[in-house]
Amino acid sequence: MSDNRQSLSDLASLTANAPAAAPAAAVEGEASVAAPVVPSAPLRDQEIDSLGRAYATGRRKDAVARVWVKPGTGKITVNGRDQEVYFARPTLRLVINQPFGVTEREGQYDVVCTVKGGGLSGQAGAVKHGIAQALSKYEPALRSAVKAEGFLTRDSRVVERKKYGKAKARRSFQFSKR
Repeated sequence: MSDNRQSLSDLASLTANAPAAAPAAAVEGEASVAAPVVPSAPLRDQEIDSLGRAYATGRRKDAVARVWVKPGTGKITVNGRDQEVYFARPTLRLVINQPFGVTEREGQYDVVCTVKGGGLSGQAGAVKHGIAQALSKYEPALRSAVKAEGFLTRDSRVVERKKYGKAKARRSFQFSKR
């Protein structure tokens, strides 16, 4: 059996074939600022309509949101009303603004959306899903940041239907001994 260990001098030939490294700092005391390494994944095309808006559909539980995003001052309109009026709970407004927080785009886009079905929590989730998709269509470079947070994934959990012979989906009627 031969020994397959190599010394540093044996590996010197490999470094000659390696691609050039980032340039060193000009002055020894200064730290160099290297550009962030961005994977060379192909960017998608920007999808904008004739009015300069990006459109997407968001879904959550039984709610469906149609969302249009365009550059603006950060105004969010839901079913013709301001977000503070439509979503009175602060937690729901926080959910809606999550995609802007992750991409660091607070106050840069106006959102107009219509929501149908479900309750307020499901509607807020649907609007968040739609905003995240529309942002990635308007700025394809933001897709990786939004996708990493899981905002592009449709949450497929829905309420289970009621079965016959049951009080609810799975709950049986109360047993009576007499």
